[in-house]
Amino acid sequence: MKRWITFAVGVVLLLVGAVWVLQGLGVITGSFMTGQKLWFLIGLVAFLVGVVLVAANVTRRRKPTP
Repeated sequence: MKRWITFAVGVVLLLVGAVWVLQGLGVITGSFMTGQKLWFLIGLVAFLVGVVLVAANVTRRRKPTP
């Protein structure tokens, strides 16, 4: 169960981080975050944490069932 929660949080961080990065770069407009370096950096950190969580879940081996 914990594995799915960690995976879901990772995917959400990937998606939200990607949006924040694009807003910080000015690619996505119409927000107070548009063109702000701070939101680019926050988004980059969120995206990278999401990558780590998803990668850890994908590469983690399941325990053998008896």
